This record gives sequence, structure tokens and C-alpha cells, in this order.
Amino acid sequence: MDKQITRNLLQFKGFYLFSFFAVGSLTPLLSVYLSEVEKMNGYQIGTIMSAGPIAMMIMQPIWGMVCDWSGKPAKILSLTTLLAGVLALGYLFIHDYQWLVIIAIILAVFQSAIIPVSDGISLQYATRVKANYGNLRLYGSLGFALAVFIMGRLAETTIGLSIIFYSFFITLVISAYLALRLPEEPQSMAKPNLIFGVKELLSIKRFLVFLAITFLIFGPNLANNVYYGLFIEDRGGTYTGIGIAFLLAVLSEIPFMRAAGSWVKKIGLLPIVLIAAFSSLLRWALYYFEPSLNLVYFTSVMQGLSIGLFVPAGLQYLRKIVPVHIMVTAITFYSAIGNGLGNWFSTFTAGIIMEKADIYTVYLFFAVLSLFGVILTLWLIWLERKINSNH
Repeated sequence: MDKQITRNLLQFKGFYLFSFFAVGSLTPLLSVYLSEVEKMNGYQIGTIMSAGPIAMMIMQPIWGMVCDWSGKPAKILSLTTLLAGVLALGYLFIHDYQWLVIIAIILAVFQSAIIPVSDGISLQYATRVKANYGNLRLYGSLGFALAVFIMGRLAETTIGLSIIFYSFFITLVISAYLALRLPEEPQSMAKPNLIFGVKELLSIKRFLVFLAITFLIFGPNLANNVYYGLFIEDRGGTYTGIGIAFLLAVLSEIPFMRAAGSWVKKIGLLPIVLIAAFSSLLRWALYYFEPSLNLVYFTSVMQGLSIGLFVPAGLQYLRKIVPVHIMVTAITFYSAIGNGLGNWFSTFTAGIIMEKADIYTVYLFFAVLSLFGVILTLWLIWLERKINSNH
């Protein structure tokens, strides 16, 4: 392989490693921090944790359109990554509930660009140089896994839960530097018409159906990052136990991300999505029945089947059905529905459910959403076969 291509792929791996290390530092333990340090109730935690996804839902399509229009996604990625890291330090100095909600929203405005814009850049580059996107994205899972394990240990042995904000800041500063070095695909001289591009995107029926599937499957999986720590605590786990559970869950994504490409060739994109959806359904249903802590650790590897398969298969499906000139916009819409709307709905509703019932009913709610996701995926498979039979 060409040395420059090898160097570029290494930059992508580094960016994913550090940016997801940042997310893994903050998201899993932030709900625990709000509960134990700030002494907030389930409703307040749910509101703060879901404020970010609301901002993401609005901002991610805007960032995608700006990137497609400007032709400078790497520079936009670098700036937004840096600002997100700085803003997270606000949690250390602000303790009023209303102001924490505002901090969460402003932070999310800039953090919302990180994953979809980097995915858009890396997917297009990997396609052009015939590299495996999953082999790049798995470094994100590795970074997240390392972070939750290390942060769980440090939170118990050093300065406490405040360490999560320092880690988030430092690793995003490194990520912002790496983003500046990412290769950008050559842009056409004509600027795309933003409004026309969105109309074109929303006219693709399969795209809209897949957005709904993403809402139902990806939303609960992301909300689990918020409630999983509280769930494990309720089962008798410690901070270190939370870290171990997240480590097992996220590390399990890596082999499945590596295998996703060959699996897609054998059985197709949407069957892979169906496997991911069904795995999520089984996992959440199990958690409703209050399993032992050892069984929770053992079944955490089911996340590999869900997230590890859904992420690469989902993006490849978008590449299949969406024209290339609106690809970044499509990915940010897709991310806005999963990371934004689905995450917000699942997180916020789960906070209310936890306040009215308990953490186990939260996972029953996640299971119901996943069941609808399975049904909708089966319908999309039927729709694809119908479309293919007409061609």
C-alpha cells in the first residue's frame, strides 16, 4: 500500500481512538456523577443527559450541509472537536441544575459534529482507496472501551468522578490536532444547493425507513450508555465493575466490526442489520428480569452483535442508496436520528420511567423499541426485494 495512504489511515485510526476515548470518559459515568456528586433525581438526570441529543438532532444535519457546501469537513471537524473539549470543563465549575442543562446543550452543539463528520470523511476516503471502513471505526470502540475501564479505576483511586471531565478535554484536544491532518476528498467547483440536496435526500423512501430503524435500534443502545452504570450499581457493582462491564461490551464490538465486511458479502446488508436489531431486543429483555451481576458481565458481549454490526452495515447501506454528492448530509441526518432524536427520546423517557418505576422497567422500554425495530427491518428487507425484482 502507498505510504501516504498508510499514513492517512493511521491518522483516521488515531482520531477515532482519541475522540471515542473522550466519549467513553464522559458519557457512561456522567449520570453517576450527577446522581452521586450533584445529588440529582432521575428526572433531572434524564433531562440533562437528553438535552445533548436534542441539540444533536438539530445541529447534525446543519453540520453535514455546511461540510458539503464548504468542502472543508476536516477543518470544521477540528474546530468543533476542540470547542467541545473546552466546554465540558464547565461541569467542574457549575452546579446549578438549570445551568447544567445549558452546558449540556452548548457542548452538544459542537460535539454533534464529531462522529458523523468523521464518519463521512473516513467512509468516502476508505471507499476511494479500497480500505475497510470497519477496520478504521473499530479503533473508536477500542478507545471507548479503554476509557470506561480506566475512568472507572481512576474515579475510585484518585480525585474521584471529576477525572472524567479532564480526560474528555485532553483527548479531544489531541483529536482536534489529528483532525487537521485528515485527508479531504476533492470537491467539485460547483457548490451543492443545500435545500435541493435535502429535498432529494428526503425523497428516498428506503432512506426514511432506515432512519426509523436507526431511531428504534440505535437510540436505546446509546441511552444504555447513560443507564448501564446505574443498572450495574443496582445489581451490586462498583465503579470498577461499571468499567469492566463497559470494557467487555465495547471490546466485543471490535471483532464484529472487522467481520462485518465479509458477513455483508455473504448474507447482505439488511440481514446484518436484522441480526443487530434482534441481539439488542434479547439483551434488553434479559435485563428486565434482574439477572445476576455475573450474567450481566457475560451477556455484555451481545453489544458486539448489535453496535459492532449495525454501525458499519448501516453506513454501507447509506452509501448504497444515497447519491455521493449528498453523502455527508445523509450521514449527519442519519446520525441526528440515532445519536440525536432516538438517543434523546430513549434517554429522556427512560429517566421518567426510572423515576416512576425502576431501572429494570427502563430496559423493558428499550426492549419494546427494539421489537418495533426488528419488525421494521423485516419490512425493509421485503421492500428491497420488491425493488430489486422490478429492476
